[in-house]
Amino acid sequence: MTILEQTVAAIRPADPVALAEARAHQDRLTKPRGALGALEEVAVRLAGAAAVSPPPLPAPAALAIFAADHGVHAQGVTPWPQEVTLQMVGNFLAGGAVANAFAAQVGASVTVVDVGVAADLAPAPGLTISKIAYGTADLSIGPAMTAEQAVAALETGIAVARELVDRGARCLITGDMGIANTTASAALICAFTGKDAAGVTGRGTGVDDETLARKVEIVRRALRVNGLASAPGSGSGTPGSGGVSGGRTGTPGPDGVREGDPGASALETLAAVGGLEHAAIAGFILGGAALKVPVILDGVIAGSAALVAAALAPHAVDHCVAGHRSAEPGHAAALDHLGLRPLVDLELRLGEGTGGLLAHPLVCAAVRVMHEVATFDSAGVTDKEA
Repeated sequence: MTILEQTVAAIRPADPVALAEARAHQDRLTKPRGALGALEEVAVRLAGAAAVSPPPLPAPAALAIFAADHGVHAQGVTPWPQEVTLQMVGNFLAGGAVANAFAAQVGASVTVVDVGVAADLAPAPGLTISKIAYGTADLSIGPAMTAEQAVAALETGIAVARELVDRGARCLITGDMGIANTTASAALICAFTGKDAAGVTGRGTGVDDETLARKVEIVRRALRVNGLASAPGSGSGTPGSGGVSGGRTGTPGPDGVREGDPGASALETLAAVGGLEHAAIAGFILGGAALKVPVILDGVIAGSAALVAAALAPHAVDHCVAGHRSAEPGHAAALDHLGLRPLVDLELRLGEGTGGLLAHPLVCAAVRVMHEVATFDSAGVTDKEA
């Protein structure tokens, strides 16, 4: 079995016993039932994912920022030059980005992973060089990646998740950097949800109306030329499934995915219109899920990558928490399809993992309640009459 197959096979659904125990425990705590709203569901969700109630405290956290460039940049979908990807990697490593400031605030480590920056990077502390290609091909002309490249990027994300957990991380946070990557995100969201490009393509780094219109047309063109006018399994999937089964059947193919496997459709979609960082983030999600370590998703890049992960392994979503809702319209569509409720809605559209980092204290607080708040019986507090 390949690393990808082994990881997918290791992912288990939320444990029903732990879910029931967590809900019952919430109801015994010294507070009105449901008084903590969405935080109660977060704690229950993490209990189901860990298969134990109360769940482990999701700290310390580790942020992984996956960086890559995109061939579609040549189509004028953003006014930012491509070299900004490389420059921002340097900024992350120097500790000067917003993600660094937020990570320091919550005590999270920061690891930058080069999976496809269109330049060579010198080794540096905090940098993992796993370059698969110098950026993707132009998705509006043909496939952005080969199947082999997509699998390599997925397995890079898995390896990073394993390494960070081995180093002590008990919560993983997704981060990204790649000029033009919201174009690829919109294409992935269209392909997996069946939404029209006009409804899920946003302004990214702040493009004007003319550039936005061009960006929408580029996304539509990418779907047409890659034969993705309709979503894989669109209309037949359930939230969290991406519409594609995670079952493994058939015989192994040369790209690491078994021929005849419904998951191959997801891989083909990823290779056609995704980015190397999208693939790596999808693998990062799968890696965390296989290890029963919660993954806090950031914005639209992470949301589109989570659609890929869910298509490859539907139960991976049981191990995810939506950190925030991005201002990018496609993010809401992705979260709705995945059945995830965002914890923070501050109209962020930065990426880097910033929204996930802001949500981490909320996730920790939700779990700490399960460990530290007294029950009605233990505190001698009278519960309301049934």
